[in-house]
Amino acid sequence: MSPSCDDSGVAETAATLTEIRARIDELDRDLVGLLARREALVRQAAPLKSDAQAVRAPDRVAQVVARVRTLASEAGAEPDLIERIYRGMIQAFIDMETDEHHRVTGGSAPTTR
Repeated sequence: MSPSCDDSGVAETAATLTEIRARIDELDRDLVGLLARREALVRQAAPLKSDAQAVRAPDRVAQVVARVRTLASEAGAEPDLIERIYRGMIQAFIDMETDEHHRVTGGSAPTTR
C-alpha cells in the first residue's frame, strides 16, 4: 500500500468517527432531556410514597427491568446491556427520591445507601 492510500483511509475513518460522535452527541442531548423529564416525575412521586420501602419499590424495579428488556429486544439492542444501564439509572433515581422523600416528609435523611 502506498502512503497516500493509508492517508485517505485514515481521513475517511476520522470523518466517519467525527460523524458518529456528532450523532452520539445529538442522542445524548435527547437522552438528557428525557432523563430530566423522568427526574421531575420521580420528584413528584416522592411525597406520595409512605416510606423508604415504597421508594425502593423492588417489585416496580423488577417490572421496569422486564419491560425494558423486552423493549431492548424489539429495538435490536442487547437486553443485558440495557438492563445494566437501567439498573444503574434506577438506583440513582432511588437515591435521589429517598432524599426528596425525606425532605418533603420531614424525615431524617438516611445515613447509608
